[in-house]
Amino acid sequence: MRPSSALTAALTATAAVVLTATGATAAPAGTSASRPGICQEQSLSVSASSGGQRNVARIAVTNRGGSTCVVDRIPTVTFRGLDGSAEAVPPATSGPYVLSPGEHGYAAVRTAAPGATEGHVVRTLSVAADPSHHGVTFGAATVGMGRGIQVWEPVTTLWHTSRAAADRALEHATR
Repeated sequence: MRPSSALTAALTATAAVVLTATGATAAPAGTSASRPGICQEQSLSVSASSGGQRNVARIAVTNRGGSTCVVDRIPTVTFRGLDGSAEAVPPATSGPYVLSPGEHGYAAVRTAAPGATEGHVVRTLSVAADPSHHGVTFGAATVGMGRGIQVWEPVTTLWHTSRAAADRALEHATR
């Protein structure tokens, strides 16, 4: 055995003993073993209601589980029979939104601009708190659009800590 190989073997054995003795666990590079995981779909409650304006709905997610977890900071909002999902405003990439037990996240969705004459009319919209979830489907009447949900270039805010913050974000982004 060459000296460098002997040293490597000794260091590897020492590290194994230390990790075993302290109960340490390995985490992938760039992550922390204590970071919360993705919320299990059955631990969440997702709701939708009228946004108080034409073509606007409010959505909410609540962590009903017993531990802190994360959902994607961009809610996934889709419309039955149409391809794609609502675009995030402001434009954003995926990232974690942390929910402690009992905590809520709120977003506002504009399905079409108030004066839009183009688009499609659908009967349902679906909301998933994380892209890995199936989501929950809501009828047009539930979101205050009893004649159908008009869809043309739909947008959604990121999750916010209050309904008012989500409403302000939508108003600011769609001026």
